Amino acid sequence: MYNITTLMNEYGYLVLFLSLLLGIMVLPIPIEAMMGYAGFLSFQGQLNWYGCVLAATTGCSLGMVLSYWIGNKLGMPFLENYGRRFHFGPDRFHLTTKWLKKYNNKLVIISLFIPGVRHLTGYFAGVTRLPLFVFSVYSFLGSFIWASTFILLGKMLGPNWVTLHELVNNYLITGSIVLAILIILIYLLKNSVVKIFK
Repeated sequence: MYNITTLMNEYGYLVLFLSLLLGIMVLPIPIEAMMGYAGFLSFQGQLNWYGCVLAATTGCSLGMVLSYWIGNKLGMPFLENYGRRFHFGPDRFHLTTKWLKKYNNKLVIISLFIPGVRHLTGYFAGVTRLPLFVFSVYSFLGSFIWASTFILLGKMLGPNWVTLHELVNNYLITGSIVLAILIILIYLLKNSVVKIFK
């Protein structure tokens, strides 16, 4: 983290753009902390808040579209051959596909706030062949909301921006796990009710 923030002090928007681009494609970069730090730099007057939001939104959107393209090119054969290695067999794939097709626009926006899920959304959207234009629009919208939120929080917290990084580590990951469990329970309950009344 120290090395990235040092680079941001020197190259600002470019480092923020690249961090979001590569971080959204599964590289281990603490992107929430990067956006919080960008907000802090805008608080100090070193960077412009609008410029930070633009760089982060563009980087994230491009990362999502590139992930989509890779997923689209690899397609089903890749998942059929290697999916089980990532604990992602046919059943999980079909469940994910069903959710993406039913809630694609909402899931794309919400997924950006959930660590782990956001890194896979673009790939699965590509594999399941969601319309690229629709995916791109909602990726941009979600990226804008997500980036604006964290950069604004960093700016509001000022010198205490590190608190944002700690909160993300402590609560967002726990919240994501709880949310995932709730979604699975709702899905299982819904299927059980359908089977009972068939």
